[in-house]
Amino acid sequence: MFFYRSKQKHNKDGEDKVYSRKQKIWDIASILSLFALLWFLQNAQNVIRHVNYLKVSEDVPPLAMSNGDPYIRALMRTISASESSGKNSYALLYGGDHVHDLSQHPNQCIPIKTDVNKGKCSTASGRYQFLTSTWIEKASKYHPNPSETIDGITYSFEPEYQDIVVYRWLKDHHQWNVDILTLLKKDRVEDALIELSDVWTSLGSGLEDNLMTPFLPKLYRKFLAEELASTSKISGSQMINKIESF
Repeated sequence: MFFYRSKQKHNKDGEDKVYSRKQKIWDIASILSLFALLWFLQNAQNVIRHVNYLKVSEDVPPLAMSNGDPYIRALMRTISASESSGKNSYALLYGGDHVHDLSQHPNQCIPIKTDVNKGKCSTASGRYQFLTSTWIEKASKYHPNPSETIDGITYSFEPEYQDIVVYRWLKDHHQWNVDILTLLKKDRVEDALIELSDVWTSLGSGLEDNLMTPFLPKLYRKFLAEELASTSKISGSQMINKIESF
């Protein structure tokens, strides 16, 4: 009887040890899972931002305008990556819908449902999300082909004209507190973006930052490399044409 009871106790002690070992393993696994969850929650936004960066960096189309300084062209693509990324951005309305008629600025005031301006509406349109008032003001200075109609002067909102107006605006150092092109050539991209953030509020001043905002300097440098490479190809082709013409 004593042997039997001793055997029972021995078996129970063994089971307790096995249970204790399993419990420790379970506790460690639970702690590790909790740490993994906390890490994921803390880094999820960065992961999402990185995924968005990869997607946007591939989706931003070339400019409709075929010429111009590569530094300004890269900046234009960077602005559009933050303001209107995706295909058919030249026809984009605030809120995500698109228009088909670009004979002039669409001037559709779409209700704002988020952020500090909730309850108001926005006429932001096109690749650079021009408000109607801003477009008319800048187009009157920089649009190369205004049209005179019975209702007054109109400015085509076709893609190439959107590009030309923004390009000339960015290059006009009288319009800014600094010379934007000089900042870019000194690789002071962050300073240039902050300077422009009063107009395009997603560029880094904190007013309406989005998931792309932290990646814009990196994105700019990627676009600049592409624009410089494209310029080199064009220059090389022109040189070959001149040689072949002799």
